[in-house]
Amino acid sequence: MTATINPGGLLAGKTAIVTGASRGIGEAIAIRYAMEGARVAVAARTVNEGDHRLLAGSITGVAGRINDAGGAALAVQCNLADAEDRANLVATTERELGPVDILVNNGAVTYYISVDEFPESRFKIMMEVQVYAAMHLCQLVLPGMRERKSGWIVNMSSGAAILPDLDGTINNGTIYGMCKAALERFSSGLATETRDDGIAVNAIRPGLVATPGVEYFGMITDANRDMVTPVEDVAEASLQLAHGDPSSLSGRVVTASGMLEEFDLTAPDLDL
Repeated sequence: MTATINPGGLLAGKTAIVTGASRGIGEAIAIRYAMEGARVAVAARTVNEGDHRLLAGSITGVAGRINDAGGAALAVQCNLADAEDRANLVATTERELGPVDILVNNGAVTYYISVDEFPESRFKIMMEVQVYAAMHLCQLVLPGMRERKSGWIVNMSSGAAILPDLDGTINNGTIYGMCKAALERFSSGLATETRDDGIAVNAIRPGLVATPGVEYFGMITDANRDMVTPVEDVAEASLQLAHGDPSSLSGRVVTASGMLEEFDLTAPDLDL
């Protein structure tokens, strides 16, 4: 069944920013939010199809599909490693779509290299994009959310944040796990700081999802193929985190499958 836009849906009248939305999980979340009536700023570095030398997808393509289906989306180029780009993302969204009600920090850059060989430059860019950029974007949207006493922040984490199995496979993901652990601690801490302002802050571990990046790194194998989480499930869980009651759904680190089970959710088709 083809997905449709519901202008009067769960997110009607809301404005959302989704980073890393040119493909994969970010693309799915942007589409799902738009299906529920949100105005969505689709943010990433890849503006047009073919701009990325390795992976398909673009913010122009995602926003175009949403708009063609009757939704409201704006493609905003944003290099999360650049502070001016981050500020421009929020300013452009507010100017074109309205005050930001929902922020999804999904954008990331990842290198799988052993610690003893990890270059300082790549360490800094991972920390900048996956941790500091999330904090900075929160700093940019929080004043408006506090003033309106309403807001939802969703930070995309990973099971890599959990202490690893010391007898498990070595995948050189130590720095990645460190970034995600920091993001989870940031999420729970910020939730305590915003609990009296009607703002929900949560982190979600999506599970193993067959995104273009995951497939490029060869992370799905015959041994784990039955553990793959549909991207639609991640988008549905992220939707629940974008409209749930902040008084009861904040400060949590959840999984996509856990959210679907807890709230008895069924993910719809996202093919606009």
